[in-house]
Amino acid sequence: MGILWSLCLAHLCNDAFQSVIPAVYPLLKDNLALTFAQVGMITLVYQICASVFQPVFGVVFDKRPSVWYLPLSSLSTAAGLFLLAYAGSFPVVLVAVALVGLGSSVLHPEASRMTHFASGGRHGLAQSIFQVGGNLGSSFGPLLAALIIAPYGQHYIVVFAGAALVAMLLKRPLVRWYGQVIAGRRQREKLRVELPRSGFSRGKIVFSFSVLLLLVFSKYVYMACLTNFYTFYLMDKFDVTARQSQFYLFAFLFSVALGTLFGGPVGDRFGRKFVIWASILGAAPFALWMPYAGLADTCVLSVVIGLVLSSAFSAILVYAQELLPTKLGLVSGFFFGVMFGIGGIAAAVLGQMADTRGIEEVFRICSYLPLLGFVAFLLPDERRGREVRAGR
Repeated sequence: MGILWSLCLAHLCNDAFQSVIPAVYPLLKDNLALTFAQVGMITLVYQICASVFQPVFGVVFDKRPSVWYLPLSSLSTAAGLFLLAYAGSFPVVLVAVALVGLGSSVLHPEASRMTHFASGGRHGLAQSIFQVGGNLGSSFGPLLAALIIAPYGQHYIVVFAGAALVAMLLKRPLVRWYGQVIAGRRQREKLRVELPRSGFSRGKIVFSFSVLLLLVFSKYVYMACLTNFYTFYLMDKFDVTARQSQFYLFAFLFSVALGTLFGGPVGDRFGRKFVIWASILGAAPFALWMPYAGLADTCVLSVVIGLVLSSAFSAILVYAQELLPTKLGLVSGFFFGVMFGIGGIAAAVLGQMADTRGIEEVFRICSYLPLLGFVAFLLPDERRGREVRAGR
């Protein structure tokens, strides 16, 4: 548990630093006279660097594990934040967010592999602990930005760059523990210990991955809408200030963090499939209501949506890992990469839509996306796969 909570803390720090990027969008938009399309392009570049490389890094981590990957992720993030603090043009902002994205693309697949090794067999609980750190970090980022960056200006982003360097030094216990894990696995390979296998056929695995990808699409396009444009929606529709909107965004993101903690343990007990469809489809009524609600109801609905919708990803990730238990880095990198990639592309497309059709219309269109959660019923019960592997 100590290792799991250390990984949770590492994820918290990483995602807190990463979430500074969308949190300072209003500030960057004003300072550099950006359009909504350019704001979407910033997210696209960041998400591509944080997504395309994740499966590649996952394959590398499976084949060539090393204790130095996590510290390198913090170094890349720190460099990007430092550059962002002093960026005076749109191209420099793109380079800065690319470095921050690369830091994220290293941490997620590697730390997720480490979480699996430290789980003691309770993979859902372990992934939930890991994920809640990231979601807490994502919720704290806008709050810290509102308290530190909004009152004093863009240059104060450098505070987060310094904190990222401190986080790199705090990963030393994880580095020592992971060195022992790598040595143990190499010894198992020398002894030719049989590796775990999935209980499903190749065709069923491919079909299940296709369904999971559709579910990730519905969840993360909607999440991209809320995460990147919720502040603009509140300012446009309800005339709140930029600083006030950051606190509303914090409430939503904090609810996402809380909801994440429950998805894994519930999945361990009742099955991942149940958690996946209940999470995504269960958010649909609240999502459909929100575009027509007042300010107070909008904030309450965003919190409810965050609580319900957030439990899905840890269940999806563990479900996928159980389909391919010998490719943990590849699976983790792939799904984290798809998550970031879909979010980035969606942000760019939604930004264009907001420029042409208005931010309120974007929220009305995206409110239908959680209805795609019904396809989770097509997933095979993963508990049957475990029974097959056990020979029952």
